[in-house]
Amino acid sequence: MNIIDSSLWLEYFAGTDSGNIVSELIENTNDLIIPTIILYEVFKKLLLETTEDNALFCIAHIKQGKIITLNDELSLSASKLSIEFKLPMADSIIYATNLKYNCILWTQDRHFSGLNFVNYFEKKVL
Repeated sequence: MNIIDSSLWLEYFAGTDSGNIVSELIENTNDLIIPTIILYEVFKKLLLETTEDNALFCIAHIKQGKIITLNDELSLSASKLSIEFKLPMADSIIYATNLKYNCILWTQDRHFSGLNFVNYFEKKVL
């Protein structure tokens, strides 16, 4: 199972090289776990940069994976992880979901660098 971090979803939709790295994972929707915070982050960014129709189209694609809502168990786990690894709230929710569902998290976010079950790679700067 895989979680694709928000930044890589955006790269995928933009058709960048970074997005291409995870395209096979994204297209294998049966193995995708989607924390609801990722829906929030991606939709917000797309609303700011494109049209609402485009944002909804992209979200419809993301929602083909298994959506995991934030519940009390994940909230408490995320709080502990936030303190332990100094993660921002959204990142701690994503990482708690990642650990609970035995996933690999694919990300370009430095907050996750060095954590277990994370495939981190630096964003290419042009």
